[in-house]
Amino acid sequence: MAAEPARPSPPAHESAHEPVHESAQRGAIGANLPRREDDRFIRGQGTFVADVALPGMAHMAILRSPMARAKIRSINVAPAFSLPGVIVVVTGELLATRNLAWMPTPSGDVQPVLAVGEVCYQGQEVACVIAEDPYTAHDALELLEVDYEPLPGLIDPTQALAPDAPRVRQDKPDNVCYSWEAGDAEATDRAFAGAARVISLDTYYPRCHPAPLECCGCLADVHAVEGSARIYLTSQAPHAHRTILAGLVGLPEHQVRIISPDIGGAFGNKMPLYPGYVAAVAASFLLDRPVRWIEDRTGNLLSTGFARDFRMHGELALDRSGRILGLRVTLLSDHGAFYADAQPAKFRAGLFHIVTGSYDIPAAHVAAQGVYTNKAPGGVAYRCSFRVTEAAFLIERLMTTAASDLGVDPAEMRRRNFILPEQFPYRTATGFSYDSGNYEAALDLALEKAGYAELRREQAEGRKKGRLMGIGISSFTEVAGAGPSRDYDLMGIKMFDSAELIVAPTGKAILKLGVQSQGQGHETTFAQIVAHELGIPPDDVAVYHGDTNNTPYGLGTFGSRSTPTGGAATAVACRQLIDKARRIAAHLLEVEADDVVWQPGRFSLRGLPEREVTFQEVAAAAYMNPPEGLEPGLDTVSYYDPPQLTFPYGTYIVAVEVNAETGEWKVLKMVAVDDCGVRINPMIVEGQIMGGLAEGYAIASMQVIDFDEHGVSAGSTFEDYLVPTAWETPRFELHELVTPCPHHPLGTKGVGESPTVGSPAAFVNAVVDALAPLGVRNIDMPLTSDKVWEAIQGGRD
Repeated sequence: MAAEPARPSPPAHESAHEPVHESAQRGAIGANLPRREDDRFIRGQGTFVADVALPGMAHMAILRSPMARAKIRSINVAPAFSLPGVIVVVTGELLATRNLAWMPTPSGDVQPVLAVGEVCYQGQEVACVIAEDPYTAHDALELLEVDYEPLPGLIDPTQALAPDAPRVRQDKPDNVCYSWEAGDAEATDRAFAGAARVISLDTYYPRCHPAPLECCGCLADVHAVEGSARIYLTSQAPHAHRTILAGLVGLPEHQVRIISPDIGGAFGNKMPLYPGYVAAVAASFLLDRPVRWIEDRTGNLLSTGFARDFRMHGELALDRSGRILGLRVTLLSDHGAFYADAQPAKFRAGLFHIVTGSYDIPAAHVAAQGVYTNKAPGGVAYRCSFRVTEAAFLIERLMTTAASDLGVDPAEMRRRNFILPEQFPYRTATGFSYDSGNYEAALDLALEKAGYAELRREQAEGRKKGRLMGIGISSFTEVAGAGPSRDYDLMGIKMFDSAELIVAPTGKAILKLGVQSQGQGHETTFAQIVAHELGIPPDDVAVYHGDTNNTPYGLGTFGSRSTPTGGAATAVACRQLIDKARRIAAHLLEVEADDVVWQPGRFSLRGLPEREVTFQEVAAAAYMNPPEGLEPGLDTVSYYDPPQLTFPYGTYIVAVEVNAETGEWKVLKMVAVDDCGVRINPMIVEGQIMGGLAEGYAIASMQVIDFDEHGVSAGSTFEDYLVPTAWETPRFELHELVTPCPHHPLGTKGVGESPTVGSPAAFVNAVVDALAPLGVRNIDMPLTSDKVWEAIQGGRD
């Protein structure tokens, strides 16, 4: 990789627009360029997996277990063939005869493609019907006769750790999925021994679901004789999925082509490898014809990629002034029957050790356990980077609890403990190296914009009259941009990302990405990066992604990593290309390359700027008049391995009012201040923040997945699992700071997850604050009106 040219970074705390003002006018970095992809989406002209049809295509439907745990005595498939059009019924036993019964998970576990002998969770895949049309395939599911022997399910993760607990998995010695710790236990114990006060909190971050607009789907076209496959897949990481599927089916990887066309949202839900994907590929392999599977909503909600489900105990050791001396955390995560989410091998509890948050905490220790239960596999990083959401929620709830117990304003409590700007780069007690930030500035801006002092006066006056008004603060630090490859991987595949840049003789550019858009606006954002770097119009840049045959190998889009990694790869590719273009320009100007000065869009002679050639003239010369000894053409590939993670942050303030008679609560004001570094397209960034805040509000207020004592869920439709519309979503007021990431070529940090990471604690802190005069100290999410009403009645803790 060529050395990166030194580029000036925008100074801290200025708008992202100002340092690149001229570029912004051209529609490059900092410009609110309309999303070019929206036109086809709004017109219904996108191409999703369900829109793709191949000649001779068959259709697959999946029969799922109605029980959480049961023996399968028998499966009678014969009645299904009474329906004309049924081609074959695939069972786990049939797959076993072809060595296709088991599949690896991105966490390094194994999982049956179709259950054999026993089902381990409600919704587990039991059999597949392949038919000539999708309606026949689904109708035939009703005719399959499965003889189940119900068994008691293990639903409570705490009970799963009991010595005499039945085993969820017969291939495991116990129900422990993993044990993992971070930080210094002895130093933390010493901090607590010397504390003037210890604040503790038990809280639960409930199981929730990403619920993307588009469910999962796969169209597999396997040619067993040729040893090749073309697979259309709803995938956040098509290259990684290609590696896994090729190995699983036994095809040469270079003969397997994954195409991820338009993707209707993912939010971590399309990172794991699902049995439906593998079953469709296996069925196509067995039938030697294309097979398409489109997941229905019930299947998606029942069995596809849950998130969260963390039981957490946190303790803060404080001195007499409220300064934090130490943090101790124990947590228990419920992963369901299989450890199936995408997870770095080195960090079994993901990046939960970000739990020290925005605070200067000298000592910390985290002890984490994951367990198996008879629930669908969960733990996906739903709009967060591997457990960061849970960690941010815990520390922000702890900070507010500490402030309340000490009788200190929660803003002041945070201010006393913030990492200060002069402390960056800052090494946390759990091992992260924060690069930059100004947490107090974000808090101050949020306080000002929220009118915090006035809100507190209004609250005090209201409390005299019995009004239940609350104010919540969350000053979170997020972690994004995974790699670097030395620490982060998926099934051993190192986390880097890539960009291939090709400039045609006319100066038009083609950019191919290893990351994959699921609606984030990559085609616009990445065109702006190239436009900024090369000085050409964004309309002159075509952006491609999602086809493993036509893009460089990358780890895909998740964990807010597209701009931190793919964006960096793009910038580096541009700068590599400029290095070659400079030599061509020198040839045209008949000078040495060192005498050529580059400004976006043109090269000129140092000290004589009127002697110049445009980028387009150089591009033409690369193909028509290259210097002697220089390889013709103008293209390059960059594989960017970030030196470390990025750390966006922000402060959110929420004011709520609770109805004491009904427990209902409404948001009076919500102010969000985000610092995600340099913003490529501020409008797209604000859209992502709006969406994330809506999701954070939904998690805090209404979304619940309950299981009965048999492990049966009541959350299989949108009548049960609520997704807020514009009607239910409160108004959000957005503000920004810009602290450029010092190690990123563009200074960006990533943003897609920050609002979901930071906002749930702000909403909960506000409602708990409203009920504080009643002695309420905690309510676990979701804060439904009945739970809030119960807390009002009983001072529930």
